[in-house]
Amino acid sequence: MSQAPKPELIDKVLSGERLHKEEALELFSADFFLLGELAREVRRRLHPEPIVTYIVDRNINYTNICVSGCKFCAYYRSPEEAGGYVLSFEELARKIEETLALGGYQILLQGGLNPELPFSFYEEMLSFIKERFPEIHVHAFSPPEIVYFSKISGLSIEETLKRLIAAGLDSIPGGGAEILVDRVRNRISPNKCSAEEWLKVMRIAHNLGLKTTATMMFGHIETLEERVEHLLKIRELQDETGGFTAFIPWPFQPGNTQLSVPKATPVEYLKTLAVSRIVLDNVPNIQASWVTQGPKVAQVALEFGANDFGSTMIEENVVAATGVSHRLSEDEIQRLIRDAGYEPRRRRMDYSLVA
Repeated sequence: MSQAPKPELIDKVLSGERLHKEEALELFSADFFLLGELAREVRRRLHPEPIVTYIVDRNINYTNICVSGCKFCAYYRSPEEAGGYVLSFEELARKIEETLALGGYQILLQGGLNPELPFSFYEEMLSFIKERFPEIHVHAFSPPEIVYFSKISGLSIEETLKRLIAAGLDSIPGGGAEILVDRVRNRISPNKCSAEEWLKVMRIAHNLGLKTTATMMFGHIETLEERVEHLLKIRELQDETGGFTAFIPWPFQPGNTQLSVPKATPVEYLKTLAVSRIVLDNVPNIQASWVTQGPKVAQVALEFGANDFGSTMIEENVVAATGVSHRLSEDEIQRLIRDAGYEPRRRRMDYSLVA
């Protein structure tokens, strides 16, 4: 049930003061429209110009074979299951050529934890991409993948990252965060890296000069307190390293998965987005999730703290496997941003604008 936050809490938000855990939690019970107004003011303070950014890229899943067994994933196949694949390098090249032809300049490269692939496969894949397509920015390998590579290679996290950087890795996506609380992770993704391991990968990556994003998949078995704990862990690491360029919260899509929970409503999504914008005072950008919410809710998200419309998603497989499939061209993204009252601008991964 919504209620008015304490006046002093509203004053803290509007004056840019940092919120502590109890105050962040209180925001979730605030009136929906008031919460949106507060998040909008924070967004305007950080980004006074009427610009909404987006990026032209493609999600490429190089393999769907995975031993993680995450209960929220409808895309993976176990090693002994039919339907598993590993993309050939030539197929990868074809997808990148299509991306370039559509004006893309980045690929988001992620895959399952595949026991059939040695660490050298990932180095060779990066080297192949950079040799064939030196102009492409490779945004690849979320922390669970990095931890897995470290285990199968016997290398430390730092040495694993150094080898990947040498092969062509440009930045790291924030996937695999789910909720950064091990009570939750042990139940929904017991074979995936721990919360501390996820944060460790990001800390080391930032210290090596890589920029990364951060995500939160919410709306399953976590509590509101655990959502706030997740946000505070991101904020604490950002205080230390400054390496996160953006935060992307998105609601769990239960279709075709092993988790039988009600789907988060657009209102719950927008409230969580707004709280994220207010709490993460040191993360410069918040991304709307049109891929899970559709274009209209994503437009509303621009008034609830988001300043980025995400990717054109020339290809997207993981969310689509849950039965949720939205597709937008670059022209449609630009129109949606303009219709919401903002100027659309292409960006790079580091949020520098493309002329």
